[in-house]
Amino acid sequence: MADKGSRSSTTAVRRCGWARGELMTEYHDREWGVPTHDDRRHFEFLVLEGAQAGLSWDTILRRRDGYRRAFAGFDAAKVARFDARRVQRLLADPGIIRNRLKINAAIRNARLFLDVQREFGDFDTYIRGFAPGRSRAPRRLSDIPAQTAEAVTLSKDLRRRGFTFVGPVIMYAHMQAVGVVNDHVVGCFRRKEVSSLGV
Repeated sequence: MADKGSRSSTTAVRRCGWARGELMTEYHDREWGVPTHDDRRHFEFLVLEGAQAGLSWDTILRRRDGYRRAFAGFDAAKVARFDARRVQRLLADPGIIRNRLKINAAIRNARLFLDVQREFGDFDTYIRGFAPGRSRAPRRLSDIPAQTAEAVTLSKDLRRRGFTFVGPVIMYAHMQAVGVVNDHVVGCFRRKEVSSLGV
């Protein structure tokens, strides 16, 4: 059954134009842009957005359960302890994208993620420090940038800390996913619902 903030994919409501197909529509209707303050969710999207590089988001959503299983439920403290033997197992796992660079990045980023938590209290506080001063109101998909000045600054800071697969496009996608920004287009039924949740 759909939750309060979702609509059946067959219901005649306006959505952002990228929400096509069952998986993408459900993701749009239930998750995308919803503000989260849960560090496990932040780490999940760091792993998934990094894995997406060069691929479609639909491809990653289809493997999301595989990633959840392979990466210890997105527990950064556990992933930070993955060793070379675990990497070899991941490289043989058909449930994820078997790319050595992306797998190694997820493990390295887990260790650095813990450093950020120690410094700021949690990762959520850190990333929300890069939120834009005011929200935009995109009317069409073409109004939504692939990256912003804030995402560039965030990306540079993460790279300075040693993170990889955190370019400005990836990090802007992360900011959109976890509700640091609300990029639902004007007229999309989720825009007001998400806005009502605050940041």
